[in-house]
Amino acid sequence: MDEQSHQNQTTANEMVHIERIIGRILQVGVVVAAVIMLFGLILLLIHGGNGGYPVGHQPTTISSIIAGTVALKPYAVMMVGMFCLIMTPVLRVVVSIYAFYKEHDTLYVWITSIVLVILCISFVIGHTV
Repeated sequence: MDEQSHQNQTTANEMVHIERIIGRILQVGVVVAAVIMLFGLILLLIHGGNGGYPVGHQPTTISSIIAGTVALKPYAVMMVGMFCLIMTPVLRVVVSIYAFYKEHDTLYVWITSIVLVILCISFVIGHTV
């Protein structure tokens, strides 16, 4: 086997490995988010439907979500679960950038990086609005 075909085989094996990692990220992310949200739901039921905040108020800032989670407030715990669920595909985009970089696919590195920037901008806009 010549060096070029060996390098192609190594790259193909690495891509299969990266694709498995991407699949595992999606699986684990959804399961972790579901477990956290289920824990928040159990806390909500234990507290008799009181989410730990006044009626019509939920934690919306990162600091209030963290403080509420430490205090085991159900709404805050469920917000952490939602955050994990939202971050799962974002992490997938980051790993995809790496995968395209390893394939030397510059066009898709740029396109996926633009997608990541758009996601980050949407988080900032969503937070400020």
